Amino acid sequence: MATPPLSNEINLVLGGEAGQGLQTIGLVLARTFLSAGLHVIVVNEFMSRIRGGSNSVTLRVGTSPVRAFSDRVDLCVILDHDALARLRGRCAGETLLIGDPKIFGDAAGITALPLHELSTRIGGSLYAGSIVCGFIVRLLGWKLVPLETALRRIFSEHDLLEKNLAAALLGWDSGAELNGHFPLPLGETKPDRLLFDGSQAIALGALAGGCNFIASYPMSPATGVLMHLAKQAHDHGVIVEQAEDEISAINMGLGAWYAGARALVSTSGGGFDLMAEGLSLCGAIESPLVIHLGQRPGPGTGLPTRTEQGDLEIARYSGHGEFPRAIIAPSTPEEAFACAAHAFTMADASQSPVIILTDQYLLDTLCDLEPFILPSTVPVSRIITTSAGYQRYAPGPDGVSPRGIPGLGNGRVCVDSDEHDAKGRITEDFETRTSMVDKRLAKLRLLREDFALPPHLHGPTDYRKLIVGWGSTSPTVIEALALVRPELTAYLHCVQLYPLSAALIEFLSRAERIIVIENNATGQFARLLRAETSCLIADEWHKYNGLAFSVEEIAALLRKEVKL
Repeated sequence: MATPPLSNEINLVLGGEAGQGLQTIGLVLARTFLSAGLHVIVVNEFMSRIRGGSNSVTLRVGTSPVRAFSDRVDLCVILDHDALARLRGRCAGETLLIGDPKIFGDAAGITALPLHELSTRIGGSLYAGSIVCGFIVRLLGWKLVPLETALRRIFSEHDLLEKNLAAALLGWDSGAELNGHFPLPLGETKPDRLLFDGSQAIALGALAGGCNFIASYPMSPATGVLMHLAKQAHDHGVIVEQAEDEISAINMGLGAWYAGARALVSTSGGGFDLMAEGLSLCGAIESPLVIHLGQRPGPGTGLPTRTEQGDLEIARYSGHGEFPRAIIAPSTPEEAFACAAHAFTMADASQSPVIILTDQYLLDTLCDLEPFILPSTVPVSRIITTSAGYQRYAPGPDGVSPRGIPGLGNGRVCVDSDEHDAKGRITEDFETRTSMVDKRLAKLRLLREDFALPPHLHGPTDYRKLIVGWGSTSPTVIEALALVRPELTAYLHCVQLYPLSAALIEFLSRAERIIVIENNATGQFARLLRAETSCLIADEWHKYNGLAFSVEEIAALLRKEVKL
């Protein structure tokens, strides 16, 4: 049998029920590929069930960096009947299907992996995942070394590790007939390379921004940020408070900033709805605040474990009254880290709320990346030492007053949710009301100019067609553009969604045809662009079934656009 030519990429999909360890298998394989010097992205797709249902994990592995979700399936390991029916549409004629004869019998087109028999021999279904991993490594034509390295990193208890190593060897032996079926070359191992998801990146970015307090009520998909900061609490001096609800969480965050902390609140759409009054309070008392909003489909409970970009408008318009805010939306773990750190600088400088808008896809997707560049100095705090006669809302440049905190100096730090004068005392004087509204709104200039995050252009600078997007769709659009290569077409990735920067408006003004792509049904960012810039948007590309865009889907849209 001739040896197949080496490939530079493989798409591997695992399908099965919740409780069958799909995510653990995905993590072990991701660590294996990292140990082998390759690049990987792991996309977790799961139902909101502890047991049962039909879930999948897609691993895209390559010799070059991979950052986008692909529908293509080269190898599909199916652990139950429902998975086969559900994933069949993604599989092509050349897809290698692997299944247990105990489940599928001698069904045509399914290559046998006697998983039940092998796991019973080694000690039970607990070790089935390592058998699958060993089998896959053999299909790649590798020895077990990268997998053994991964298992040693994940399993520290001696007996458990030895059992999993034995299970991996059993799976590797079982794949002898398919040795090298998907020959993938080993790369140069880089021990310092990280395997991170978006939740970890947001949490570490918050630490880099000086975060020392988080108050949140758990809500998928934003809970991961709370969990990762809790793990770092002891080493970095972070106070972690699991509040009784989201109303308490945002008020705790405001109280922490008032006392001099740098606080983060992490939630999802339904929890953010409950925070609306606290957000308005934040605007009234001119407090800094950083809110992480991890989007999932609504309305109501919606699809709690799926992804969507449906919460831009609640981030923009929540909270009664008019006050400044900023909204930033990272697209990758690296950008999530940088945006989270920058959010604290923006909030502290403008004394306004800053919302980090992510989604389930970004938060739960693993990929390999270079180590983050950590700040060399402690973030600068703009808190002052107050003197007698201190006025919390005294006039200042761009509407920003000197910010004191209780107990630091001799001044009294008085804040109030009612309209107030410069001292923070309640007033209903009409001229004072007008001046205070103007003072608060003047801070938008800082958010729009001095501390704004600029958009990034990908493609020719002399473009005629401009595709505009935001958040986690960006890496997928960028890869699809490189694949199709339409003439005079560029992509504009918008990091800061509000307030819009002058740079973004300039990019829009140079385009003859503008297309906005969003993971929602109604085009929320397109609507904001029209309202703020009066730009003409020729077309909108939407997806809102709970899944992220794939490279193939966007490539098809691009090819259709080329034919217009």
